[in-house]
Amino acid sequence: MNKYPVWKYLTILAIVVGATIYALPNLHAPDPAIQISSETSGATISPNLVERAAAELEQAGIGVKEYELDDRGTSALIRLLDSEQQLPAKDLVDGSLGDGYVVALNLAPTTPEWLQGIGAQPMKLGLDLSGGVHFLLEVDIDAAVAARADGLAATMRNLLIEEGIRFRTPDLTDDHQVLVGFRSEEDRAVARSLITEATINLVLENYEDTGLYYLRMGYNEAEKNNIEERALQQNLTSLKNRVNELGVAEPLVQRQGPNRIVVELPGIQDTAEAKRIIGKTANLEFRMEYDPRETSIYEEFPFRDATVGMGTARLDRDPIVTGESVVDASTGFDENGRPQVNITLSSEGGAQMHRATRDDIGSRMAVLFIEFKGRTVEEEGPDGEIISSVESYAEESVISLATVQSALGVSFRITGVGSQAEASELALLLRAGALAAPMTFVEERTVGPSLGAENIAAGVTSVQIGMMLVVLFMLFYYRVFGAIATVALATNLVMLTAVMSLIGATLTLPGIAGIVLTLGMAVDANVLIFSRIREELKNGTPPQSAIKSGYDLAMSTIIDANLTTLIVALILYLIGSGPVQGFAVTLAIGIVTSMFTAIFVSRALVNLVHGGRRDLKTLWI
Repeated sequence: MNKYPVWKYLTILAIVVGATIYALPNLHAPDPAIQISSETSGATISPNLVERAAAELEQAGIGVKEYELDDRGTSALIRLLDSEQQLPAKDLVDGSLGDGYVVALNLAPTTPEWLQGIGAQPMKLGLDLSGGVHFLLEVDIDAAVAARADGLAATMRNLLIEEGIRFRTPDLTDDHQVLVGFRSEEDRAVARSLITEATINLVLENYEDTGLYYLRMGYNEAEKNNIEERALQQNLTSLKNRVNELGVAEPLVQRQGPNRIVVELPGIQDTAEAKRIIGKTANLEFRMEYDPRETSIYEEFPFRDATVGMGTARLDRDPIVTGESVVDASTGFDENGRPQVNITLSSEGGAQMHRATRDDIGSRMAVLFIEFKGRTVEEEGPDGEIISSVESYAEESVISLATVQSALGVSFRITGVGSQAEASELALLLRAGALAAPMTFVEERTVGPSLGAENIAAGVTSVQIGMMLVVLFMLFYYRVFGAIATVALATNLVMLTAVMSLIGATLTLPGIAGIVLTLGMAVDANVLIFSRIREELKNGTPPQSAIKSGYDLAMSTIIDANLTTLIVALILYLIGSGPVQGFAVTLAIGIVTSMFTAIFVSRALVNLVHGGRRDLKTLWI
């Protein structure tokens, strides 16, 4: 009566064994480490540099377990003996290497290779347990206003050229206003009328000096505030997109104050890559090559790759379109097997590109790569102390300078981007959205390893105490069946850990609370089943029939009770954020695994112990 076919036993055994294997990586604690990589994607790290960094750590009394380079040689990992020495080690190596390198905290996995080979990885730990990194970035709002003022100057130049009005090249003032000089008052009046029709929210002012009639224009305070707010929101959106591209579970990206953004990346393994991607302000501009027959205004830029061209390129000052018009970007290879980036523009950007290139077939168009970086500047203070600060600067270089064969539109490609890693990073940055203003890191920290260790210890203790109390109650109250429920409970904990590891869920303190709650709820189904079996025995039902009735009759109640809790967990995940979602994920997974172990695993164990026994007269329940 109480027997499973062989295939069902084997299926349950395979699921339990598989879950055990994929839960094993969580027994291998990661090593505290620091990671060294170059600010430039794809750049290699010298083995001598890593050896020198490790030697300096040893001399400073910081224990080094081992150091290693990745397969491509683009990143180095120095494993440490003590997590408390991570921050001193990072500061020491960062100061020793100087600019050009990214030194970040990391947790180096210790999972055996055979487990990694089958895709088994430990659960990611949240920021409160181990973990990740905390960045505080400051947005250069002033640069956003300056960029809009530069765009206003370009608009003014184009309008005046189209109308044939003679003017003096617009200048930008320190307070981000545009200053244009004219030879006559009539020309200034016409220009003022044109700019008023073309642009709103401007403050215009006339004045004369040195025989010229000047028009000063700038955005009013309300529009400046809008520009600053839009810049911050665009940076916020772009950062969220970049974090999503990195695949970080349960990240936090939120505004702090008028011009700062907080980014927390829990459980991420490659913090150096995260810092480089998040902190990099990169953009593209498409410009035509300078033609002295059309204008005398040009800018000169070096080539990014020496193999693309020699010396520098002279380009028109005004771009055709910028990276802000890019709606999609992906990588590929050209006919010669070299990496390229496939660009898709917005409809407006595509129209601008078409208008600019249809009349310039045979001319050359350049792709200008603009990257904002930060460098450490040290100055001597009034008391003789050394004050360090981060200074932003822009690196502008030409990626490619190619002849326009036909009018371009919404989709086209750019080549000459260097390595495949550089192409992938450029595509990611463009796909995530251009930053409206440069940003600098004003704070980087890890929620201390010691605090994380204390939280983990407290969480493990709570799980142990909760499980011990449940086990004691089940053994005391249900005896042999209590022992079976205990095995099912342990299996449930293993399966819950395996599923969270497989899906890459991040374990937080609220998640541990969800595990403790799951352990208490996991025996509910067994309690319902065992209580039903007791009732059947009291009514004189034979033991084998009582077991069968207990499992069959309690099934609908178990499903109803767990389904309603699962719905609540899903609602919490959909409307919650951060810690609430962590709790909801653990609870939802725990409900599913507890139903499997309570219904199938415990039934299989009961069948193995009591099934098929014709001489069964009593049950220890």
